[in-house]
Amino acid sequence: MIFKRRKPADRAQDAGANDLEHGTGDGAEQEPRQDAGTPGAAPGLSGPFDGDDFTAREGYVDLGSLLIEPVEGMQLRLEVEDKTKRVIAVALELDGSRLQLQTFAAPKSEQLWPGIQQQITASIEKQGGRVDKVTGRFGEELVARVPAKRPDGTAGFMVARFLGYDGGRWFLRGVIGGPAALDRSKAQALEEIMARAVVVRGDQPMPPSELLPLKVPEGAVARHPAEGAAADAGTGAAGTAGGTGDRPEPPERGPETTQIG
Repeated sequence: MIFKRRKPADRAQDAGANDLEHGTGDGAEQEPRQDAGTPGAAPGLSGPFDGDDFTAREGYVDLGSLLIEPVEGMQLRLEVEDKTKRVIAVALELDGSRLQLQTFAAPKSEQLWPGIQQQITASIEKQGGRVDKVTGRFGEELVARVPAKRPDGTAGFMVARFLGYDGGRWFLRGVIGGPAALDRSKAQALEEIMARAVVVRGDQPMPPSELLPLKVPEGAVARHPAEGAAADAGTGAAGTAGGTGDRPEPPERGPETTQIG
Protein backbone atom coordinates (compact mmCIF):
# COMPACT_ATOMS: atom_id res chain seq x y z
CA MET A 1 0.00 0.00 0.00
CA ILE A 2 1.24 3.47 -0.81
CA PHE A 3 -0.05 5.74 1.94
CA LYS A 4 -1.41 9.01 0.58
CA ARG A 5 -2.10 10.85 3.80
CA ARG A 6 -0.97 10.87 7.38
CA LYS A 7 -3.52 9.64 9.89
CA PRO A 8 -3.82 10.79 13.49
CA ALA A 9 -3.10 9.29 16.16
CA ASP A 10 13.83 -18.82 15.66
CA ARG A 11 15.72 -14.94 14.73
CA ALA A 12 16.55 -12.96 11.62
CA GLN A 13 19.74 -13.00 9.53
CA ASP A 14 20.96 -11.26 6.35
CA ALA A 15 19.08 -8.15 7.43
CA GLY A 16 22.34 -6.27 7.37
CA ALA A 17 24.19 -7.35 4.26
CA ASN A 18 20.95 -7.62 2.28
CA ASP A 19 20.20 -3.98 3.03
CA LEU A 20 23.57 -2.65 1.88
CA GLU A 21 23.48 -0.27 -1.06
CA HIS A 22 26.09 1.00 -3.49
CA GLY A 23 27.42 4.37 -2.43
CA THR A 24 30.42 6.60 -2.00
CA GLY A 25 29.59 8.94 0.87
CA ASP A 26 30.36 8.87 4.58
CA GLY A 27 27.89 8.95 7.46
CA ALA A 28 28.37 12.24 9.25
CA GLU A 29 27.83 12.42 12.97
CA GLN A 30 24.85 14.25 14.34
CA GLU A 31 23.56 14.91 17.82
CA PRO A 32 20.75 12.77 19.23
CA ARG A 33 17.36 14.45 19.02
CA GLN A 34 14.42 13.78 21.29
CA ASP A 35 11.12 12.92 19.68
CA ALA A 36 8.43 15.53 20.09
CA GLY A 37 6.04 12.93 21.43
CA THR A 38 3.31 10.72 20.02
CA PRO A 39 -0.42 10.93 20.76
CA GLY A 40 -1.33 8.14 23.17
CA ALA A 41 2.08 7.95 24.80
CA ALA A 42 2.55 8.67 28.47
CA PRO A 43 3.69 12.28 29.16
CA GLY A 44 7.43 12.83 28.88
CA LEU A 45 8.18 9.70 26.87
CA SER A 46 10.00 9.70 23.54
CA GLY A 47 9.90 6.85 21.05
CA PRO A 48 10.20 4.15 19.97
CA PHE A 49 7.38 3.32 22.34
CA ASP A 50 6.43 0.39 24.53
CA GLY A 51 2.95 -0.94 23.86
CA ASP A 52 2.22 -0.90 27.60
CA ASP A 53 2.75 2.87 27.63
CA PHE A 54 0.83 3.58 24.44
CA THR A 55 -2.91 4.16 24.58
CA ALA A 56 -4.09 5.55 21.21
CA ARG A 57 -3.52 3.11 18.35
CA GLU A 58 -6.01 4.50 15.86
CA GLY A 59 -4.42 5.10 12.48
CA TYR A 60 -1.53 2.69 13.10
CA VAL A 61 -0.90 -0.44 11.02
CA ASP A 62 -1.08 -3.40 13.40
CA LEU A 63 1.66 -5.91 12.61
CA GLY A 64 1.45 -7.83 15.86
CA SER A 65 4.58 -7.00 17.83
CA LEU A 66 5.04 -3.77 15.88
CA LEU A 67 2.71 -0.85 15.20
CA ILE A 68 3.64 1.55 12.39
CA GLU A 69 2.14 4.96 11.71
CA PRO A 70 1.86 5.42 7.92
CA VAL A 71 3.06 8.61 6.26
CA GLU A 72 2.39 10.02 2.82
CA GLY A 73 4.15 8.14 0.04
CA MET A 74 5.32 5.26 2.23
CA GLN A 75 5.24 1.68 0.96
CA LEU A 76 5.09 -1.09 3.54
CA ARG A 77 6.04 -4.66 2.71
CA LEU A 78 6.56 -7.72 4.86
CA GLU A 79 9.56 -10.01 4.48
CA VAL A 80 8.60 -13.66 4.72
CA GLU A 81 10.87 -16.61 5.52
CA ASP A 82 10.82 -19.08 2.66
CA LYS A 83 10.58 -22.37 4.56
CA THR A 84 8.19 -21.41 7.34
CA LYS A 85 6.29 -18.57 5.62
CA ARG A 86 6.85 -16.67 8.86
CA VAL A 87 6.99 -12.88 8.72
CA ILE A 88 10.48 -11.92 9.92
CA ALA A 89 10.79 -8.22 9.12
CA VAL A 90 8.99 -5.09 8.01
CA ALA A 91 10.39 -3.16 5.04
CA LEU A 92 9.37 0.49 4.66
CA GLU A 93 10.21 2.37 1.49
CA LEU A 94 10.06 6.14 1.19
CA ASP A 95 11.54 8.53 -1.38
CA GLY A 96 13.87 5.92 -2.84
CA SER A 97 15.30 4.75 0.49
CA ARG A 98 14.20 2.04 2.85
CA LEU A 99 14.09 1.12 6.50
CA GLN A 100 13.92 -2.48 7.66
CA LEU A 101 12.57 -3.03 11.18
CA GLN A 102 12.73 -6.15 13.35
CA THR A 103 11.64 -6.68 16.95
CA PHE A 104 13.34 -9.06 19.39
CA ALA A 105 12.78 -10.27 22.92
CA ALA A 106 15.29 -8.94 25.44
CA PRO A 107 16.07 -9.34 29.14
CA LYS A 108 14.65 -6.64 31.36
CA SER A 109 17.95 -5.84 33.04
CA GLU A 110 20.37 -6.12 30.10
CA GLN A 111 20.83 -4.23 26.84
CA LEU A 112 21.27 -6.22 23.61
CA TRP A 113 22.57 -3.45 21.36
CA PRO A 114 26.23 -3.43 22.56
CA GLY A 115 26.64 -7.15 21.89
CA ILE A 116 24.79 -6.95 18.58
CA GLN A 117 27.11 -4.18 17.45
CA GLN A 118 30.07 -6.49 18.01
CA GLN A 119 28.43 -9.24 15.95
CA ILE A 120 27.67 -6.86 13.07
CA THR A 121 31.19 -5.41 13.15
CA ALA A 122 32.83 -8.86 13.10
CA SER A 123 30.68 -9.99 10.17
CA ILE A 124 31.34 -6.86 8.08
CA GLU A 125 35.08 -6.95 8.75
CA LYS A 126 35.15 -10.62 7.74
CA GLN A 127 33.86 -9.48 4.36
CA GLY A 128 36.69 -6.96 4.08
CA GLY A 129 34.44 -4.07 4.97
CA ARG A 130 34.63 -1.25 7.48
CA VAL A 131 32.32 -0.24 10.31
CA ASP A 132 32.25 3.22 11.88
CA LYS A 133 30.50 4.06 15.13
CA VAL A 134 28.72 7.40 15.08
CA THR A 135 26.19 9.15 17.27
CA GLY A 136 22.71 9.49 15.80
CA ARG A 137 19.16 10.12 16.86
CA PHE A 138 18.89 6.87 18.82
CA GLY A 139 22.36 7.02 20.32
CA GLU A 140 25.29 4.97 19.04
CA GLU A 141 24.82 3.47 15.59
CA LEU A 142 26.94 1.71 12.98
CA VAL A 143 27.71 2.78 9.42
CA ALA A 144 28.85 -0.30 7.52
CA ARG A 145 30.65 -0.36 4.16
CA VAL A 146 31.48 -3.49 2.18
CA PRO A 147 33.62 -3.44 -0.98
CA ALA A 148 31.64 -4.30 -4.10
CA LYS A 149 31.50 -3.62 -7.82
CA ARG A 150 29.05 -1.11 -9.18
CA PRO A 151 26.75 -2.10 -12.04
CA ASP A 152 29.25 -0.56 -14.49
CA GLY A 153 32.02 -2.79 -13.15
CA THR A 154 33.98 -0.10 -11.32
CA ALA A 155 35.06 -0.52 -7.71
CA GLY A 156 32.74 0.82 -5.03
CA PHE A 157 31.10 -0.32 -1.85
CA MET A 158 27.73 -1.04 -0.33
CA VAL A 159 26.63 0.94 2.69
CA ALA A 160 23.97 0.60 5.39
CA ARG A 161 23.22 2.24 8.71
CA PHE A 162 22.40 -0.03 11.64
CA LEU A 163 20.23 1.51 14.37
CA GLY A 164 19.37 -0.11 17.68
CA TYR A 165 17.00 0.72 20.51
CA ASP A 166 16.76 -1.22 23.77
CA GLY A 167 13.29 -1.16 25.32
CA GLY A 168 12.19 -2.61 28.62
CA ARG A 169 11.93 -6.27 27.55
CA TRP A 170 12.40 -5.82 23.83
CA PHE A 171 14.91 -4.63 21.27
CA LEU A 172 14.11 -2.81 18.01
CA ARG A 173 16.64 -2.90 15.20
CA GLY A 174 16.52 -0.71 12.12
CA VAL A 175 18.62 -0.91 8.96
CA ILE A 176 18.61 2.06 6.59
CA GLY A 177 19.59 1.52 2.94
CA GLY A 178 19.57 3.58 -0.22
CA PRO A 179 20.40 7.29 -0.48
CA ALA A 180 19.36 7.81 3.17
CA ALA A 181 22.29 5.64 4.27
CA LEU A 182 24.64 8.28 2.89
CA ASP A 183 22.70 11.51 3.33
CA ARG A 184 21.48 12.26 6.86
CA SER A 185 18.98 14.82 5.64
CA LYS A 186 17.29 12.17 3.51
CA ALA A 187 17.13 9.81 6.50
CA GLN A 188 15.12 12.09 8.77
CA ALA A 189 11.71 10.87 7.58
CA LEU A 190 12.71 7.21 8.06
CA GLU A 191 14.17 7.96 11.49
CA GLU A 192 10.89 9.63 12.43
CA ILE A 193 8.95 6.51 11.41
CA MET A 194 11.19 4.41 13.66
CA ALA A 195 10.85 6.92 16.50
CA ARG A 196 7.06 6.73 16.32
CA ALA A 197 6.96 2.93 16.14
CA VAL A 198 5.30 1.00 18.96
CA VAL A 199 6.63 -2.38 20.11
CA VAL A 200 4.10 -4.78 21.67
CA ARG A 201 6.18 -7.23 23.69
CA GLY A 202 3.41 -9.41 25.07
CA ASP A 203 3.61 -11.61 28.16
CA GLN A 204 4.91 -14.83 26.61
CA PRO A 205 8.33 -15.87 27.98
CA MET A 206 10.94 -15.82 25.21
CA PRO A 207 14.74 -16.18 25.17
CA PRO A 208 16.80 -13.05 24.44
CA SER A 209 17.30 -12.26 20.73
CA GLU A 210 14.27 -14.32 19.72
CA LEU A 211 12.19 -12.62 17.04
CA LEU A 212 8.90 -11.27 18.37
CA PRO A 213 5.99 -12.49 16.25
CA LEU A 214 4.86 -10.30 13.38
CA LYS A 215 1.57 -10.80 11.58
CA VAL A 216 -0.03 -9.91 8.31
CA PRO A 217 -2.60 -7.18 8.98
CA GLU A 218 -6.13 -7.12 7.65
CA GLY A 219 -6.38 -6.02 4.05
CA ALA A 220 -2.95 -7.35 3.08
CA VAL A 221 -2.50 -8.84 -0.38
CA ALA A 222 0.05 -11.63 -0.88
CA ARG A 223 1.91 -11.48 -4.18
CA HIS A 224 4.83 -13.31 -5.74
CA PRO A 225 7.94 -11.21 -6.48
CA ALA A 226 7.41 -11.85 -10.20
CA GLU A 227 4.33 -9.65 -9.92
CA GLY A 228 6.48 -6.77 -8.75
CA ALA A 229 5.54 -6.82 -5.10
CA ALA A 230 8.77 -8.06 -3.55
CA ALA A 231 10.73 -5.74 -1.28
CA ASP A 232 14.29 -5.18 -2.49
CA ALA A 233 15.65 -6.18 0.90
CA GLY A 234 14.77 -9.83 0.28
CA THR A 235 13.86 -12.23 3.04
CA GLY A 236 17.02 -13.92 4.25
CA ALA A 237 17.24 -16.97 6.49
CA ALA A 238 16.64 -17.29 10.17
CA GLY A 239 19.54 -16.29 12.41
CA THR A 240 20.40 -13.92 15.26
CA ALA A 241 19.53 -10.35 16.04
CA GLY A 242 23.02 -9.26 15.09
CA GLY A 243 23.40 -11.41 12.00
CA THR A 244 24.42 -9.68 8.80
CA GLY A 245 25.10 -12.67 6.60
CA ASP A 246 28.28 -13.38 4.69
CA ARG A 247 27.23 -12.05 1.30
CA PRO A 248 28.09 -8.52 0.17
CA GLU A 249 25.93 -8.82 -2.92
CA PRO A 250 23.15 -6.31 -3.63
CA PRO A 251 19.71 -7.16 -2.19
CA GLU A 252 18.02 -10.19 -3.67
CA ARG A 253 14.32 -10.72 -4.11
CA GLY A 254 12.77 -13.18 -1.70
CA PRO A 255 10.51 -16.06 -2.67
CA GLU A 256 7.44 -14.39 -1.29
CA THR A 257 6.54 -10.98 0.07
CA THR A 258 3.27 -9.77 1.46
CA GLN A 259 2.34 -6.25 0.40
CA ILE A 260 -0.10 -4.15 2.40
CA GLY A 261 -2.86 -3.00 0.10
